[in-house]
Amino acid sequence: MKTSKIPQSVRALARECEARLQDRFAQIDEVSMACTSRVMDAFQEYRVSEACFAGTTGYGYDDLGRETLDKVWARVFGAEKALVRINFVNGTHAIASAIFASLRPGDMLMSVMGAPYDTLRTAIGISGEVFGSLGFYGCRYSQVDCVDGGPDLPGIIAAAAQRHPAAVLIQRSRGYDARRALTVAEIGDIVSAVKSVSPNTVCIVDNCYGEFTDTVEPSMVGADLVAGSLIKNPGGGLAPTGGYIAGWPELVDNAANRLTVPGIGGECGCTLGNNRALFQGLFMAPHTTAQALKTAALCAAMLTELGFRTEPGPLEKRSDIIQTITLETPENLKRFCKGIQSGSPVDSYVTPEPWAMPGYADEVIMAAGAFIQGSSIELSCDGPMREPYFAFLQGGLTYESGKLGVMNAIAEMLDK
Repeated sequence: MKTSKIPQSVRALARECEARLQDRFAQIDEVSMACTSRVMDAFQEYRVSEACFAGTTGYGYDDLGRETLDKVWARVFGAEKALVRINFVNGTHAIASAIFASLRPGDMLMSVMGAPYDTLRTAIGISGEVFGSLGFYGCRYSQVDCVDGGPDLPGIIAAAAQRHPAAVLIQRSRGYDARRALTVAEIGDIVSAVKSVSPNTVCIVDNCYGEFTDTVEPSMVGADLVAGSLIKNPGGGLAPTGGYIAGWPELVDNAANRLTVPGIGGECGCTLGNNRALFQGLFMAPHTTAQALKTAALCAAMLTELGFRTEPGPLEKRSDIIQTITLETPENLKRFCKGIQSGSPVDSYVTPEPWAMPGYADEVIMAAGAFIQGSSIELSCDGPMREPYFAFLQGGLTYESGKLGVMNAIAEMLDK
């Protein structure tokens, strides 16, 4: 349905929920202000200028904007060095590059929050104890499962002491699992636990969906590498593609060699006129992330009132922008996604249908009427077609449009 046709009963429910969320919204705004201040400091420290917005072609040598953005990014994320490139095709590409850059044949990667999400499993070839054809031949894999949806610190310490993995993967967000997202403080605890028994282990954080939801980032609490996508939080809805890796210089250089080739690393890579969008997207990112967090909180509040289970709850502090809703039936999931799609600014006339998405074990339904294809900082919703039929909602460039999209989805689901 068109957003102008949303029933008054749904609008009234939204107003009631908003009234109860004002304190939570104020806390979100405080985080946004602190992160914006940090971004502004970095822009000013490295003297971002009009000249930084010019693009390069071909090899991309002497790209002032690219080189300055790497420095700004490192400063914002509390890292020694950063690699921010449109050459990363998605977040999985950036994370896998960070992983492969930290391993050699015979080394072990240990995932400490259970198995990683579906497409990363495919990328690193998890099908047993040895990486498959898409990973590093001869590298071993192990994992420590979650306990009550959180990290099993005693289990992590015992496994790290016994196995001494070359690298540990910490997935901040939930992926398609029901567990909660990790706080930055919890990530710091995991890093400390690993380093206490295996100090040479490289701690890699999949930071997707979590950037700017807190006043600090994982690289500020001991993570050796953090990686993520530019079409999620840190691109601010303006970056057209790309990903980033930030952390210790030697490790970032290894990842750059993995992205391109040894000897070239991060010295090449033209920007094709995208520098302005990347800088402006980073500038907007804290505010845009706050809009997405408010949208998620409203969604949780309204669906909780309607009797559905939501994670996180409407008043809980959030460590990523993802809102999980247990919709219980395939029909509810399809209708909710249809409502998100019809409440979007782009492709609102399209009806999403489940399909066999590459890299996923089950059919997946995805709703995303976005200006940037696949942009998760824009309002979208997806979920695998399996019980208990979780919907994973994320994004919202503005709270106003996010609110309209959520109301539309609820109205569509209730209109049976």
